[in-house]
Amino acid sequence: MENLKIATFNVNGIGARLPNLLQWLEREQPDIVCLQELKAPDKAFPAHEIEAAGYGSLHLGQTSWNGVAILARDTEPLLIRKGLPGEEQDTQARYLEAAAHGVVVACLYLPNGNPQPGPKFDYKLRWFEHLIQHAESLQVSEHPVVMAGDFNVVPTDEDIYNPRSWLKDALLQPESRDCYARLLAQGWLDSLRHLYPDERVYTFWDYFRQHWQKNSGLRIDHLLVNPVLAPHLHDAGVDAWVRGEEHPSDHAPTWIRLGAARKAKPRKTAQKKTSSADK
Repeated sequence: MENLKIATFNVNGIGARLPNLLQWLEREQPDIVCLQELKAPDKAFPAHEIEAAGYGSLHLGQTSWNGVAILARDTEPLLIRKGLPGEEQDTQARYLEAAAHGVVVACLYLPNGNPQPGPKFDYKLRWFEHLIQHAESLQVSEHPVVMAGDFNVVPTDEDIYNPRSWLKDALLQPESRDCYARLLAQGWLDSLRHLYPDERVYTFWDYFRQHWQKNSGLRIDHLLVNPVLAPHLHDAGVDAWVRGEEHPSDHAPTWIRLGAARKAKPRKTAQKKTSSADK
């Protein structure tokens, strides 16, 4: 397998964050990108600007909310499906699947589920159940598959700065965590946690109470690889410097690097926090 960098990035509004996205693409040059929370209809997706940056794209938009996209460097991603099987009546744009650079890519934006209990949490769990059902067929595929996106789940207490402050949040509920654990039990590998089993790594810092400045974060953006792809996993990390730029998303891009099959060894640091001025 060729060397590939695959990333997921919740941009929190592609119109407002387009300069941040283009800056990151130019600096880090990922080969495949899964975007979430576009907050824009399809007609407002900046395909021309992204093409000028060297990326083909597919997108599934929605006015003001949600929205997902897949970008591929120097090529066009090939559409497999729009929308999650089992959620054909869903009006929310949350799932996109394509092939790019020899990899099947499932890009997802799982429902937040707050406030809970209530209909939004019920929707989260229903959507998660359909994801688990579809993921089983992807997991056993003979093709290399990555399932990447904002899962809106904090898998364990080691993936959050302080669980006591979030005990009532849908992201930490036992039902949410159980769904994520059932997903992994199919045979998916949680890339970042696999390579950094003992390190606190965050992908999201909200805008309140100086959580970015204090590194009070959560790990909710995940890249899961199936058994065909797992031996090719070389590295994983978070481009945390993006969160420190002007007018940032509250998420940072999270990525994996693939190459020839070998046993991956953990690195010391997963998060890159240097500013763009340092390069």
